[in-house]
Amino acid sequence: MSLATNARPTSSGARFHIPVHIPLPRDLREEAEAMSYESFVNEYAPDRGPLQLRDWSCADGHRRATRLGPQARNYQATLAIGERISTSSAAASGPVAALTAMLYDLGIAVETTAFHQVPAGERTATFIRGSDGAHSEWAMGLSDDPTRSALDAVIACANRLITCA
Repeated sequence: MSLATNARPTSSGARFHIPVHIPLPRDLREEAEAMSYESFVNEYAPDRGPLQLRDWSCADGHRRATRLGPQARNYQATLAIGERISTSSAAASGPVAALTAMLYDLGIAVETTAFHQVPAGERTATFIRGSDGAHSEWAMGLSDDPTRSALDAVIACANRLITCA
């Protein structure tokens, strides 16, 4: 993920400039208030860590959602955990639920306890607070695609939870 590094937080710490203002979730504002934009991104949206999402697809994405009705969709991902690379699949109501199910199957617990997704100019910022049952962490994803933004936030949250354990 590449983000502008010349951006600065506003004086309230409630928004960041990417070059548009992004409102932060209320519970994250106090933590972010004294941070520079670069520090915030390094802390909450790290593009490194033991867990990486290499590939993502919806296996039945060619079918219109209205034709599926209440049925789950089938998702597939290539995940790297350290040096180990595996392909996982899950049937779920949406991409975040599918990814968290895949991570759980790999022994990585991430329960989403808060989800905020907001437009950031031509991009989408997703803020997720996740828990592994013992710890709780905020994370951010930022992408041109809203789904990828949410998936990146889940991966960033999982990495933050792994490193705090």
